Amino acid sequence: MKPLRLRGHHLLCVHGFRGMGYSPSFVEKMWEIVKRIRDEEDDFPIEVVAALDEACVACPHHGETTCEAGPNSDDHVRSLDGNVIRHLGLEAGKVYQKSELIRRTAEMVEPDDLDHLCRHCSWLPYGVCKEGIANVRRGNIAQI
Repeated sequence: MKPLRLRGHHLLCVHGFRGMGYSPSFVEKMWEIVKRIRDEEDDFPIEVVAALDEACVACPHHGETTCEAGPNSDDHVRSLDGNVIRHLGLEAGKVYQKSELIRRTAEMVEPDDLDHLCRHCSWLPYGVCKEGIANVRRGNIAQI
């Protein structure tokens, strides 16, 4: 099975995702990814990257190889990727099982860690990301 390619910061975003997004096509693609992540019966390989991933493909801001939402946006999202990858003790370019990534998130990420890990993210003020991480820590991967 080909691994799902996810950038570092999306490893956390999937737990807080509630249907908000950059465009209808992005929201649709993100829901596809989120449903797989939240399906506790489905364990599959995920390639962790610090670059465009399968969610980015549907984003109106993606360029050929970079995020083009603004002049510094690619640097910003790559810094978020790096923050999360380091915090979880992962390596960019390596493949992990979904269950391992969720276990690490549950054990190593507190909701308030997002203030640092996701600093300046436009979605952080909504509070859904911290709520999602709190659910993961309680073992509620499905977010119900």
